[in-house]
Amino acid sequence: MKLYFVPHIAVLSLICSLPAYVHAADAGPDTSVVSGDDLTAASERIRQTGAQMREDLKKARARLEAQKAQQEAERARQEAEKVRLEAERKRQEELERQQALKEKQQREAQLAAQERARKEAAARAEQAERQRQEALRAKQLEAAKQEEAKARAAAALKAARESVGVRAFGDDQQAAQAAAKARAAEALKKARTSAGERAF
Repeated sequence: MKLYFVPHIAVLSLICSLPAYVHAADAGPDTSVVSGDDLTAASERIRQTGAQMREDLKKARARLEAQKAQQEAERARQEAEKVRLEAERKRQEELERQQALKEKQQREAQLAAQERARKEAAARAEQAERQRQEALRAKQLEAAKQEEAKARAAAALKAARESVGVRAFGDDQQAAQAAAKARAAEALKKARTSAGERAF
């Protein structure tokens, strides 16, 4: 900014010194009037000085404009850098948000899979326990049927023996024994039929 005032100061200095120069020329030993050549030379010097001052002023203005343009470019660069950094920050935040969401979804899916596996295992264990209980009840029922069939067979055999009696003799005794055996066999057959062949 200071360069802007330099040409003005130089012009004012020349203008102010011109009357002193003319007065000094008049007061000198040569009291003759200033010749036209001197005035022309002085005028030419003033014109050249003014042209030089204008040129200096143009250069100073050009330098000032260049400096302003450079500052403006620097401001624009800094603003662009700020915008780039802000965009990078937002992009990074979005990536982190998406990563966190993905991890959350993975955790939820893993927990859901674990819960499904736990429920399926519990259901299988419950079904296995039911099957075990049913097999145990069937086994107990089969054992009870076998015991009942044995008891009926023993009762039939005992009844057959009692019906024969100790006092039976000869053919009557043999016939009574045969009848008792037949009844015992029939009772045994019935017991096997009711309990199944595996009872014996």
